[in-house]
Amino acid sequence: MTQIGIGICGGGYMGKAHAVAMASVGAVFNTALRPRLEMVCASRPESAERYRAAYGFQRATADWHALVSDPKVEAIVIATPQDTHREIAEAAFALGKPVLCEKPLGASIEDGAAMATAAERAGVANMVGFNYVRTPATQFARQLIANGDIGDVTWFRGEHTEDFYADPQAPATWRTDGMANGTMGDLAPHMVNCALALMGPIAKVMGEVETVHRVRPGGTVTNDDHAQLMCRFESGAMGHMYFSRIATGRKMGYVYEITGTKGAIRFDQEDQNAIWLYRMDDPEATRGFVKILTGPAHPDYEPFCQGPGHGTGYQDQIIIEARDFLRAIETGEAVWPTFRDGHEVNRVIAAGLASDQAKSWQDINSF
Repeated sequence: MTQIGIGICGGGYMGKAHAVAMASVGAVFNTALRPRLEMVCASRPESAERYRAAYGFQRATADWHALVSDPKVEAIVIATPQDTHREIAEAAFALGKPVLCEKPLGASIEDGAAMATAAERAGVANMVGFNYVRTPATQFARQLIANGDIGDVTWFRGEHTEDFYADPQAPATWRTDGMANGTMGDLAPHMVNCALALMGPIAKVMGEVETVHRVRPGGTVTNDDHAQLMCRFESGAMGHMYFSRIATGRKMGYVYEITGTKGAIRFDQEDQNAIWLYRMDDPEATRGFVKILTGPAHPDYEPFCQGPGHGTGYQDQIIIEARDFLRAIETGEAVWPTFRDGHEVNRVIAAGLASDQAKSWQDINSF
């Protein structure tokens, strides 16, 4: 086993999740590379020191340049706002250091393209933090589709719906300012990534984007509350996606339904340890959607728990993600989703926004 020094830019919600994952991943998966929490960076020295003490880092800094350039920091996790992603990633790649960057990749399609190019030129491990697609249930869904268990896929419906801004009186914050922080910038990338993972490339989209509550206590809203995309996949299948931060009652509505010629799949992240499967060749008297509880027979479940139905949680998805990142560093082989895959998500989002403005279908290859 070999230690590897980890530096995390950002110590807030996702910074903490990545710190916990890096501290746990070696024990869970018996990885050849064992992370050492070397340095954490925050916007203020006192915040950085607080994170250092709380998470177990060796050192702290308020200057991301110092973290990236430090020789003991051998791999970098970016968990800062989107408008900082590009500069940090490009600096790390210039030094030949692997990078795991939280989604979405940068604050614009231009950022994503530049970051993907920088990653490929550096030739080092690079990943984007789309953690929800790593649940054992969704990994199992990918296997079912790839193995042809539900036949030829004809239809996909996905949504990412939450209600943290369902109340019109919820005050304006940074989340209501700028398109990068709106629903298309924040929630939509997760479900677009899911669609790409399960269905393959998207050929074209038709989008509608809307701000429902334009004024909130404390300010004017400058981004979107909800949006929808009709899409046509390169496989020929049709699809629809909906994204919302005002979906009253929804807490983690990462949901998909997939219809095939031999069966169908349903999944809801609010019940993330179960997947529903329908098979047309079951006896007619008992034919119907069957609820399958995840267990050791499903991908990446057993390292956490040997009991079927006991379940995995949100933090476990980040630990799986950390394992994949370490594996990419160790083997030199790309692990999905790379920065290029993250940029593909950005292209779909950009096409959806352009479609809303043009009121017409948009080809993804134009972006």
